[in-house]
Amino acid sequence: MSILIQNVLLNDERKDIIIKDNKFSKILDPTDSIGSSDLLIDGTRFAILPAFYNMHTHSAMTLMRGYADDIELHSWLEDHIWPLEANLTEDHVYHGARLAALEMIKSGTVFFNDMYFFPYGTAKAADEMGLRADIAPVLIDGMNAARAKEMIAYAQETIDHSGDYSSRVRFAVSPHAIYTVSAETLKRSFALAQKENLPFQIHLSESQTEVKNSIKDFGLRPVQYLESLGILDSNVTAIHCVHLDDRDREILKKHNVSIAHCPASNMKLSSGHFDYVKAKQADIKMVVATDGACSNNNLSLLEEMKIASLREKAFSGDPTVLPAREIFDMTTIKAAKAAGLNAGKIEEGMLADCLLVNLDHPTLVPRGHLISDIVYSANPECIDTVICDGNILMRGRKVKNEDDIIKGANEAYRDLIRK
Repeated sequence: MSILIQNVLLNDERKDIIIKDNKFSKILDPTDSIGSSDLLIDGTRFAILPAFYNMHTHSAMTLMRGYADDIELHSWLEDHIWPLEANLTEDHVYHGARLAALEMIKSGTVFFNDMYFFPYGTAKAADEMGLRADIAPVLIDGMNAARAKEMIAYAQETIDHSGDYSSRVRFAVSPHAIYTVSAETLKRSFALAQKENLPFQIHLSESQTEVKNSIKDFGLRPVQYLESLGILDSNVTAIHCVHLDDRDREILKKHNVSIAHCPASNMKLSSGHFDYVKAKQADIKMVVATDGACSNNNLSLLEEMKIASLREKAFSGDPTVLPAREIFDMTTIKAAKAAGLNAGKIEEGMLADCLLVNLDHPTLVPRGHLISDIVYSANPECIDTVICDGNILMRGRKVKNEDDIIKGANEAYRDLIRK
């Protein structure tokens, strides 16, 4: 399928853009002759931007939105979330992930890096909704090394089913955290990710309690403990990394690890302050994520970008820290690169993941500073069209089967709560 977007604003210039198959095929001046296409979109009212890439989610936790709010992290997990999750089924996860996909599409996200239970339910939802996703079963062995073989077999099984879904959907490897996963499972799961050339993500240094217990149990801080196990490399995304010292930052830089910064979730759970300034000074790769909809409580990267930028300005006392373009790039080109995708930019030959934003939307008026307006002013309602892999997922703010998705999520929630 080919799409021609005529006279759309790209980097402050009007262009005609041809999408063929799943890539940006041609970017031309509107005066140039470009032939026909399967679908013509008048871009006069729109600007075209790269779509967003959410680098850490628990997508099906949309079903727990608003459940167990205003509670400390470890109590939130152990006393509320884990007991509820014990009743989850694959059908619950499927409907929760479909709801997450709908919310992400509506707010401009085309990729999510997911860690959760029942990964086939999430994969089915992502595939049906047309999104890109790295999906991993969350590996938790309760610090019981005897379960390592079982955990790795589970992860391998999901990887072996990758061919059951679109090439947009990939299974990955994700042990939960150093306080829920034994050293044996950590090492073997990382070896599996290396063998299969897959992404590896893990919650890391999220709370003071985690750091304190790591020093008590292992004699090392969490980052240093993972390094001692040989579990850091360029395929690793370390989630949160709120509590780092200078040595931790040196190690993450040395091993080319990406940090997924989740500012809204960190603030809501009072996990602490991620020091963006020091991480940048250490030249660590950083991307942006929402975390799950139970600890955020939404999946809008538009909101996350604003929160991230304002938070750093407030904590640093420097209004020039984390400017609009920098956080925008962390959510687009840098996130796509961390996910191993040739995407995140509107250029010929790159994957056709993009947004058409309505320049007449009140939050984008007056015209003139589009990226600043997207970060500091915009809300999802300004996004008219979402394209992923050359396919239109939303146009005129309408997504296919919206009513059915919402009905299914409500029914799944009621069933989960009853159990």
